[in-house]
Amino acid sequence: MSVLKDILYKVNMKAVTGDTGVTINNIHFDSRKVQLNDVFIAIRGSISDGHDYIKNAENQGALAIVCEKIPDEVINGVTYIEVEDTKRALAYISANYYDNPSEKLKLVGVTGTNGKTTIATLLYDLFTKAGFKCGLLSTVKVMVGNDEHTAIRTTPDSITINSYLKDMNDVGVEFCFMEVSSHGIDQHRTTALKFEGGIFTNLSHDHLDYHKDFAEYRDVKKRFFDELPASAFALTNVDDKNGEIMLQNTKAKKHTYALKSFADYKAQILENNFTGLLLKVDDQELWTKLIGNFNAYNVLAIYAMADLLGLKTLEILRIISELNSVSGRFQYVISEKEKITAIVDYAHTPDALKNVLETINSIRTRNEELITVVGCGGDRDTTKRPKMGHIASALSTKVVFTSDNPRTEDPDKIIEEVEGGVEPQNFKKTMSVTNRKQAIKTACQMAGQNDIILIAGKGHETYQEVNGERVDFDDLKIVNEFLKQLDK
Repeated sequence: MSVLKDILYKVNMKAVTGDTGVTINNIHFDSRKVQLNDVFIAIRGSISDGHDYIKNAENQGALAIVCEKIPDEVINGVTYIEVEDTKRALAYISANYYDNPSEKLKLVGVTGTNGKTTIATLLYDLFTKAGFKCGLLSTVKVMVGNDEHTAIRTTPDSITINSYLKDMNDVGVEFCFMEVSSHGIDQHRTTALKFEGGIFTNLSHDHLDYHKDFAEYRDVKKRFFDELPASAFALTNVDDKNGEIMLQNTKAKKHTYALKSFADYKAQILENNFTGLLLKVDDQELWTKLIGNFNAYNVLAIYAMADLLGLKTLEILRIISELNSVSGRFQYVISEKEKITAIVDYAHTPDALKNVLETINSIRTRNEELITVVGCGGDRDTTKRPKMGHIASALSTKVVFTSDNPRTEDPDKIIEEVEGGVEPQNFKKTMSVTNRKQAIKTACQMAGQNDIILIAGKGHETYQEVNGERVDFDDLKIVNEFLKQLDK
């Protein structure tokens, strides 16, 4: 039970009708969940507007309504709070309702186009192995100490974030590592959270269906660092041309990492093969099971953040060498007889796909074929589709274009747009198989001894979304079954 005026602390109110001294039960932005004496926050979304459901919330017993415009008809006994931005208000209300849980642990946010899940997850693993009780908010899963919960989206809504953080407080979590998406920043889901530090990984083409252009996408990411307090620290990849931009207006203490540029934390790749990476980090050799140049950046960011959070150097190096790859991030299986290597990776952006393919090409002998299975999701940024087709066909020996999560779009139309990026000299390398399972089967049938198959785009996802329905689908499990059939 909370007093309404207490959960409105720091909320910029334009007008109030009614009593803010009333005791409320719960807070919701979904009117269907509202019960007697709850608060309803009316959020304007891309699909629906919460203001259209204020009447529903009132009928279900809402005691207070937070909105951007007080309704013409108000109900006696209901308090109405008018604010400039209900998304921002929701962030402060959620933090206050759960007693500002981010202030009672050390919260680290990871943002950028690629690498967020790997860095956040491996920081959770590293600090857990170091003996700390930790939390994780990621695309793959949510961890409250050792208890695992299903993740719904990269950065959850403000109520869900603060609810999980409160659960972490209750079980004594000391560190929490979370992915911070551009959607989450733009919609103020991370507003009102107190961060101990933030990491910037890199920036490339993504989410331009949501952001009007790349500059807006970059500036939204930058806002996360602009809002960090002076007590926090900001760690950025200065090999990325946007790395310095992220730190331009931050009040946080600035730190940098890089493989190529001058930086506070520097690494050099000594060995790179299918068993892992040997790195030289600050004059110390470090072996990691993670593979590829892009993971060298991830490992360096993890090392730097662990150092900034106070772990000892030798302990950091020892634990990193024990860490395994994250689900759906360069996971691979090798068939027993034919020694065909199948790699499953979440690469769903042009830059991520290019990184993975360049990593495989830098390791392989060129005596084997590299067969890529790839598609693009429906109802998402369409401008990246030809770029994905161009990269896959240019950097692979053979390509099977297929469906990813078509959602409400025609999968054949998506494939056609992906194929639009294939240059004439690469056309004969490509084929299309709409059914993703058949596409994986085709790739396995095409593969010979020692060949490499990359299945890109879905990674850790264990479903495929078609016409609003999710059906069970696991790339790693399916390719493993086909490889076993080949070995018989």
